[in-house]
This record gives sequence, C-alpha cells and structure tokens, in this order.
Amino acid sequence: MFALQYSEFGPPGVLSVGEAVEPHAGPGEVRIAVRATGVTPVDAKVRSGLPEGRPPLAWPHIPGVDASGVVDEVGEGVTGVAVGDAVFGLVDIARLGGAAAEFAVLKAWAAKPDALSWEEAGGAATSVETATRTLDRLGVAAGTTLLVEGAAGGVGTVAVQLAVARGATVIGTASDRNHGFLAGLGAVPTTYGPGLVERVAALAPGGVDAVLDIAGSGSVPDLVAIAGTPDHVVTISDFAAARHGVALSHTGPGGDAPAYEGLAVAAALATEGRFTVPLHAVLPLAAGAEAHELSASGHARGKIVLTVP
Repeated sequence: MFALQYSEFGPPGVLSVGEAVEPHAGPGEVRIAVRATGVTPVDAKVRSGLPEGRPPLAWPHIPGVDASGVVDEVGEGVTGVAVGDAVFGLVDIARLGGAAAEFAVLKAWAAKPDALSWEEAGGAATSVETATRTLDRLGVAAGTTLLVEGAAGGVGTVAVQLAVARGATVIGTASDRNHGFLAGLGAVPTTYGPGLVERVAALAPGGVDAVLDIAGSGSVPDLVAIAGTPDHVVTISDFAAARHGVALSHTGPGGDAPAYEGLAVAAALATEGRFTVPLHAVLPLAAGAEAHELSASGHARGKIVLTVP
C-alpha cells in the first residue's frame, strides 16, 4: 500500500509518500480504505522527536491518528459493523499514528453520518475524543458556564459545539478575526491575553464553573483566577500546569481513559444539524509536509485534513 511516512525525526520535509507494509484488523478492530485523515499538533510533535517518554517508533513511521473510510476488514469479536460500511474513528492511540495511508486499522469508530463529508469526518475523531474526555472530567452539563481558552482550533471548535449541545453556556477565546466564526458555533467570543480575567467577569457576572485550556499559552494562573479554584480547570497542552494545581488531561499510561463514546454522540448531533467539523484546509496526501507546516503555525481555524486517493 502507499502511505505518508518518515524514517527520521525532523522538520516537515522528512515526510514523503511511499510504499508501506499493509496492516490488518486484529481482535476488536476494523480496517478501512481511507478516504481522509486529520493532521493534529500531536503528529508534528511526534515527527519532531517529542514528546519525551513516548514509545519508540518503528521506521518508517506513518503519522495520523484519525480517519474516515470504508470498512474492508472486520476483526474477531467485532459486531455492529460490516464490510462496506462508511465509518470514522481513531487508530490505537498508543501507536501514535498509522492513519495517513491507503489502509488504516481503527481501534474505535462510529458510523459516518451523511451530514458529514469524508473530509469533515476524517478530521473529527481525535477532537471529539479529546473534547468529550475533558468535558466529562470538568462535569460540563446543562447550566454550566464554561470558558474555552483557544476555542477556534480543531479541538476548540468541537469542544464548543459539544458543550453547547450539553446545555452549557460557552465563552471562547480567539483572535478578533475569529469572533464571528465562534459566535456561529454558539460561543460568546472574547479576546485572549492580558485583561482576560476582567473581560470574562464582564461576560459572566455569575461566575465561570469550568475552564478548558486548549491553547497552552501560559495563561493558567489567569484561568485559575477565573474559575476560582484549580480543580475546575483542565488543560490538554500546558505541561507546566501542575505547578498551579491544574490537571493535564491526556490518554495513555498515567492519563485519562479514552472517551470513545463521544464519536457516536457527535455523529447523532451531526445528523440533527447540531454538529459540524470546520475545515481550515483540505490537501492531498502528497502535500503532507505542507499540512504539517500549517498545523505547526498554530493559526488553523478548524481542522487540517489530507485526502487519500
């Protein structure tokens, strides 16, 4: 099969499309013929040799954690899905990749709703899992006032929509140019940076119940001040947050259990017209290096997705 891959750590230029060993579905897994796959900041970190403590990679390494496609193998013990079904989902997170290829093996999946294109579904799964996991940890429900720090990116746009669907009031930080975009997703937009505590207090005079930090910009002290306690703040990207008593939510050893049930919830919301996956860029698999550069810029509004021929 063909795949986007690299055989050494380095900048985006180490990526190229070439021949790779074809995977097969094991117990509890399905294999798909990939139609689209998302590019996440984690892909760029792994490619550059980070994070520390990650499992060793087998070379060549195929990036990509989430994908959409058509099932062509069903592993032992799998029920409720058949060859020919359209699905979206994630590879085994512990493998740190494998989706940017002609074929990929999914560990978790849901039926792709007609309301989502292949590209939207291909970029959805990791953001849905991350958003569901962190919203659950924060106890976001009807009546919650939630602040999302860094709301316009791939995870942020999904977290906003899933929180709104739960009945929460959401305040989202973003640059001025993205305020109208966030309002369209159901959030009350505001600007990040100095003065955030005062701006949020004006928008939420009754207080903020929970804060989700996606940006990892070093704003955790302000976020704790907004929430009133570090117990009501969760970050997915600030690795220094523990100094302030704030939890870092991640999957894998020592982290939180994956929230795969969110995939079916997002699919149902999409069918109801209450969930979409904003796309910043859609590029062919051969443009993988360009996609990684876009992701590393930190300015993507929504998801970056690669299409697979």
